[in-house]
Amino acid sequence: MIIFGTRGYVYQLAILTLVCGGCGNPSAHTLRKYVTKFTLFFVPLFPVSTKYRTQCTFCGIEHQLPREQAEGMLATAAAPQNHPTQQPRHHQG
Repeated sequence: MIIFGTRGYVYQLAILTLVCGGCGNPSAHTLRKYVTKFTLFFVPLFPVSTKYRTQCTFCGIEHQLPREQAEGMLATAAAPQNHPTQQPRHHQG
């Protein structure tokens, strides 16, 4: 007897601050990757499908994204921000 099937996995990639397309509020959105993998004897072998979605933490609405857009958002979230750095102050005593 051969046991095969699929199993879903969810990976949270980032939390971004975006303006929601549903409620219009600027709020945190989770960027998630949903992967369905083919399994043989309960061992995941290869991905069958991959989807990217954002979910608004204010209203809960989800939007599906193309892979390119999700990767662009992830790259933007991982890029260092251009914030002025504070210089250490030296005390003379």
